[in-house]
Amino acid sequence: MNAIISIKDVSKTYASGHVALKTVNLDIEEREIFALLGPNGAGKTTLISIICGIVNPTSGNITVDGRDIARDYRTVRAMIGLVPQELSTDMFETVWATVSFSRGLFGKPSNPAYVEKVLRDLSLWDKRDSRIMTLSGGMKRRVLIAKALAHEPRILFLDEPTAGVDVELRKDMWEIVRGLRNSGVTVILTTHYIEEAEEMADRVGVITNGELILVQDKVELMRKLGKKQLVLDLQKPISAIPAALASYALELAPGGGALTFTYDTQADRTGITALLNDMREAGIGFKDLATHQSSLEDIFVDLVRQSQ
Repeated sequence: MNAIISIKDVSKTYASGHVALKTVNLDIEEREIFALLGPNGAGKTTLISIICGIVNPTSGNITVDGRDIARDYRTVRAMIGLVPQELSTDMFETVWATVSFSRGLFGKPSNPAYVEKVLRDLSLWDKRDSRIMTLSGGMKRRVLIAKALAHEPRILFLDEPTAGVDVELRKDMWEIVRGLRNSGVTVILTTHYIEEAEEMADRVGVITNGELILVQDKVELMRKLGKKQLVLDLQKPISAIPAALASYALELAPGGGALTFTYDTQADRTGITALLNDMREAGIGFKDLATHQSSLEDIFVDLVRQSQ
């Protein structure tokens, strides 16, 4: 695949002295869904704003489809759709008017058929004559996406697209994003909802304190860093882990009623069989067992903690 966005040595320090970004390097592939994860103030929105030409970087350069964002600003900006966090749009306009106006801002000729398609795809067609102020929060967010898509961009930035949106509507949004990717649009999203990235993203980037600390294929990331745990509910509580089991780095639950064994699913041998044999030799029986796979959220929390 080809990199549609290439970020080289980009940093941003504001006049106040606040360092928002520290030498970020990143290539985003065409037609992928890239999720940028990070806590509040990590630099996610600053990075998006620089790519979209809203904020100037202190150093470094960015190209979009081989074009420098500074030298070819108008051409590059026309390739990008941006859905900001804030629900900012003219509340007295109708849905149809505001989406059509956004298309015209980028010099695109009137195309009612395309605007209709966008509104139908986003389940907004029945609201086309409604004023923005009369819509629910979820519908307003859909309007922002429609505005961002009005000029037929090849790249779509979604900055916290489901913030304040209920669970059902969030899942609808996921389907919309997948549909956009399938139609050829490259999607970059920032999110606080870890399950959102786990559900949708092809690759994940983790940013904290202005530094991009990891970029990885989602599946590969979970394979490398994800842990699996075997939890054994004991027949009788124990007060301490016997010395014979010390090599397994077991965790004893409060009250001594369960043991947790963490293992690598990719290893040639997990060690589970040996553990059960050694437990039997030590006279420790179990009545039930369960496994737990690390989620992307577990991995994210560990990465941020390690970087601090």
